[in-house]
Amino acid sequence: MRVNRAWLGLALLMLPTFLVALDTTALLLALPRLSADLGASDVEQLWISDGYGFTVAGLVITMGTLGDRIGRRRLLMTGAGAFAVLSVVAAFAVDPLMLIVTRALLGVAGATLAPSTLALITGMFADDRRRGRAIAIWATCQFVGGALGPVLAGVLLQYFWWGSVFLVSVPAMVLLLVAGPVLLPESRSERAGRLDPASVVLSLAAVLPVIYGIKQLAVGSTPLVPGLALVAGAGVGVVFVRRQLRLEAPLLDLRLLRSRPFTAVLVGLVLAGVAMAGTGLLVTQYLQNVLGHSPAASAVLFAPMGLGVAAGTLAAPALAGRMRPTTAIAGGLALSAVGGLLLAFVGGAHALPLVITGITVLALGTGPLFALGTGLVVGSVPPERAGSAASMSETGNYFGGSLGFALLGALAAVVYRSRTHGTSDSLAGAVAAGHRLPSGQGAELLGTARAAFTAALHVTGAVAAGIFACLAVLTLVLSRPSHHPAAAAVPEYETTAS
Repeated sequence: MRVNRAWLGLALLMLPTFLVALDTTALLLALPRLSADLGASDVEQLWISDGYGFTVAGLVITMGTLGDRIGRRRLLMTGAGAFAVLSVVAAFAVDPLMLIVTRALLGVAGATLAPSTLALITGMFADDRRRGRAIAIWATCQFVGGALGPVLAGVLLQYFWWGSVFLVSVPAMVLLLVAGPVLLPESRSERAGRLDPASVVLSLAAVLPVIYGIKQLAVGSTPLVPGLALVAGAGVGVVFVRRQLRLEAPLLDLRLLRSRPFTAVLVGLVLAGVAMAGTGLLVTQYLQNVLGHSPAASAVLFAPMGLGVAAGTLAAPALAGRMRPTTAIAGGLALSAVGGLLLAFVGGAHALPLVITGITVLALGTGPLFALGTGLVVGSVPPERAGSAASMSETGNYFGGSLGFALLGALAAVVYRSRTHGTSDSLAGAVAAGHRLPSGQGAELLGTARAAFTAALHVTGAVAAGIFACLAVLTLVLSRPSHHPAAAAVPEYETTAS
C-alpha cells in the first residue's frame, strides 16, 4: 500500500476511534437530563452510563479474533453500519429500558471498531517507526474524542435535547462506509484459529455476573445476591482461563502474559482506566453540582483531562527516543500520582484551579502508557494475530474505565452517605431537594451535601494517586523482558517527521 494512501486510511480510521470515545464521555453530561426526561432510577442510570463500556469489554476479544478470521475491514464496515443505525435508535429512546438495551447493542457494534482499526493500522504500516507514529496518533485521537465529548455534549444540551448527543456519530460513520472500501485494505489471517463458541459464552458468563454484583453493591443493595454473583462470575472465570490454556488457538492467548512487560502494560491499562474514569466521574459532578457551573461551562473546564492525555500520547514517541519506553511509562505514571494528590486537596477559594491542574497533570502522565504500551502489546504477536492482540489492549482500556465508574463511584457513594449520615443518597438529589425547600433549610442541606461530596472527591483523588504510584513501581519492577518467545521489544518510534 502506498504511503500517501496509508496515511489517508489512517485519517479515515480516526473517525470511529474518535466517535466511540466521544460517545462514552459525552453521556456523562447528558445523563442527568436524559434520566429526568425518561424517569430513570439510580440502578437504571448506572446501566445507561456504563453498560456500553462493559459490553465492549466483554466482546472486544471475540471481535478481534473474528476480524482475524473474516477480515478486519469487513468487520469494521459491519460494525460502523450497525453503530450508525443504533445511534439513531438511542437518540429517540422513549424509556430507560429501551435506552439500556440500545446502549448494550451499541457496545456490541463498538466492540468491532477498536480492534479492527488498530489491526488495520498494524498491517498498513510495515515499518516499525511509521507504525509507532501511527499508533501514537490513533491513541491521541481516542483521547481527543474523550476530551471533546463533554464539550460537544455541553453545547448540544444548551440548544437541543439529549438525543442529539447520539446523532453526532451518524454522518461520520456514513463517510467511513463510503470511503472505507477505497482507502482501507482488507486483511485477515490465513492461520486464524476457529472461533470457539464455548469460550465466547464463558467469557460473557464470567464478566456479566461480576458486573451485576459490582453495580448492585454500588447502589447499596443487600450484599447476599451481589456477593453470590461475584463468586459465580469468578468461578466461571477460572473455567474460562483453564480452557484458554488448553486450546491450540484460544480466544484469549493467556500465554502472552509470560512476558513481564506485556503483563505490566495490561495491568497498567486496566488500573489506569479505573483511576481516570473514577476521577472523571467525580470531577464532572463536582464542577456542576458543587461549584455550580452550567453543563457547557463544565464541559469546557473538564476538557483539559482528555487534552492532557492527548498531549502525553503525542509526546510519547519523542520520550521513547531519549529513554527506555518502560522508564517513560513509569515516569508518566508517577506524574499522574501527583495529579491525583492535587485532587485530594481541592476546596476553598482555589478549588477550581486545583481541580483543573489536578486532572490535567493526572491525564498528561498516562500518555506514555497508552501510546507506548499499546505499541508493545501489538508488537508482541505476529501480524496475523494483530486483531487478537489489539483486542487485549482495548479490553484493558474499556474494562478498566467501566470498572472505575463502578468501583470508585461506589467508594464515593459510601463516603458521601457517611458524611451526610444517611440522609442523602446523591448530590444531584440533594441539589434538587434544596431548591424546593425554604431558603434557610435549602442552604443548610446544600452545604452539607456539597461538603460531603468534596470529601468523596478527596478520597477518590487519594486512591487514584495510590493506584498510579503502585503502577509506576510495578512497571519498573517488571521492565526486564522475559525469555518467553512471545515477548517482543517495543517498536522503535520516529521522533521527527519523515
